Amino acid sequence: ICISIYLPTTPLTQKIGEARLKFRHLISEAAEQARTGGHNKRDVGLAEIGLLDLADDDNFWRVQANSLAVFATPAGLTTFRLANKLEASVEVADRFHLLPLMRAVTFPHEAFVLALSENGVRLVQVFSDMPAKKVKVPGLPKDAASHAGKSTINDKSAYTRIHGEEGQRVRHLSYLRAIDAALRPILAGRDTPLIVAAVDPLAHLYPHVNTYHRMANEQIRISPDSIKDHELARLSIPVLDSVYAEDLFKAAQIFELSSSSGRTATDLTDVARAATYGAVDTLFADMNDNRPGLIDDKGHVSFAKEDTAGNYRLVDEVARRVIVNGGKVFAVRDGEVPGGRSVGAILRYPA
Repeated sequence: ICISIYLPTTPLTQKIGEARLKFRHLISEAAEQARTGGHNKRDVGLAEIGLLDLADDDNFWRVQANSLAVFATPAGLTTFRLANKLEASVEVADRFHLLPLMRAVTFPHEAFVLALSENGVRLVQVFSDMPAKKVKVPGLPKDAASHAGKSTINDKSAYTRIHGEEGQRVRHLSYLRAIDAALRPILAGRDTPLIVAAVDPLAHLYPHVNTYHRMANEQIRISPDSIKDHELARLSIPVLDSVYAEDLFKAAQIFELSSSSGRTATDLTDVARAATYGAVDTLFADMNDNRPGLIDDKGHVSFAKEDTAGNYRLVDEVARRVIVNGGKVFAVRDGEVPGGRSVGAILRYPA
């Protein structure tokens, strides 16, 4: 028996009571589903005890994000605090309901924020389920002036080799190149978006020296000197939304290009069969499609009239098979799937 519970929560501890009460109701609903579905009473009882223990754990509920995912079996449970805002749901089956969790993987709401000014620079890591924190970066310049070996970089004296606006720009670029070089070992091998928080001229100049492949086009246009890390994390959210919207748009463009060569599928039965045989490279799946049923070992779909403990959500199972076979899944909302159906697949070869 596998019990999957999702519910909206809040980072505000003083307002978490409503979510805890809702969680208890979902536990009762899960236990009822399991019993009416014919599952072993002892297994149901063990899973229910674990969930109720979690509901009573004050320390656990003190730190929450925007949603909570809980996966329970008779042997134990696993929890995930999520930045995404998900709807409350419960499912009992022989496997976990993972598509909403895949949404958090598709759009993880994690980033690095480069807080940049002439007076100093720091790298802040933003998490989906924990407070933001400053990252120690060896070799990061203290500020622009000390990097240039001067008391100020705004000296417009004509008695220097490079002076005026030209000299200031040269010193700015040198400062920014040193920052980029210091960041390379930290960011190497990552795919986490980098968001610049700065004002001109540094905000304008930094993209010219940046070598990291996932720097966001949109910036936080504010002087970060007096901005706390948690505030930078809050300001990063709309920028991350634009980053993920761009990622999804690019993937949808590839879908459209692939359609002309017969390398796409949008019918659930066709996609299920392709996913079973490892033919799906990229899947777009509507995370709110709750149609129940079963998919056999050959990818044949049997639709069910109602959701019971003896079946599962079909789109969820298709997504699982894509991942098992090395494909990528975009868990999206209604209206975001290319082709206008509940699923859209880019195939590895023409159908």
